Amino acid sequence: MDVSTDGQGWRFYHFGLIVTGKTEEKCLPKLFRSLSATGRCSFKVISRIGQRSPIESPRRMLRMVGSGKTIPDRDAQDIGLPARAFLSSEAHFVVLVDDLEAGRSREIQQIFDRYRLALDTILDQDQTRRASVHFLVNMLESYYFADARAVNEVLGTDIEDCEDDVETIRHPKNELKRLCRGFDEIEHGCRILDMLRVCHVLSRRETCSSLRTMFAWVCRIIGEPEGEAYQLPEGRYSDVTQDQLRTLAPSWTS
Repeated sequence: MDVSTDGQGWRFYHFGLIVTGKTEEKCLPKLFRSLSATGRCSFKVISRIGQRSPIESPRRMLRMVGSGKTIPDRDAQDIGLPARAFLSSEAHFVVLVDDLEAGRSREIQQIFDRYRLALDTILDQDQTRRASVHFLVNMLESYYFADARAVNEVLGTDIEDCEDDVETIRHPKNELKRLCRGFDEIEHGCRILDMLRVCHVLSRRETCSSLRTMFAWVCRIIGEPEGEAYQLPEGRYSDVTQDQLRTLAPSWTS
């Protein structure tokens, strides 16, 4: 059942993940392990899509306008329709997660707008508020460097937590390959995620704004306190994605 009650309105929430990367398709739910452990929610990947870039071609825009389309057909098929199908059940929510590389970071607002438009065009008003778009900056592997203990355990390295904001690391995957010649992003990445402590990754309030915003969105839905665990009350949030926190319906929050 989607909704369980104990006489006090207790709910169980299901989160469907739409992802862009291979590692995310295989094991991104592990990133939310600490939230799943609350017994209030679950996470599963419902679709892997190719990364989207801003539509800048005037000719392509004219073709879309001429055919009466707001979004490309593949955005509707790959993003909007899978999200609508998952959101047809009560207490279901969708999180679209783009594995953003540094080379695309200059266009993050335009990329966000394209994903958001795909969802807003296909979903009804209630479903729109139950879907959000977030980014792993720069790529999922960046966050490994905020919890060196997990990396050292899996790769046999001897590194320390990155002192800077790991979301500024330009090529984290290449750095991991430099540290461990045999690094495999899926095999080793899934094992690192098994041990990655997101509370530790988000323990510094001035760092990891994109990841914190995604966790804040989920926490508000499941009714987890805006607690110190992820530095939600005082921590930094993403300039691009944080507005989605304001659209949550009051009935979904504690």
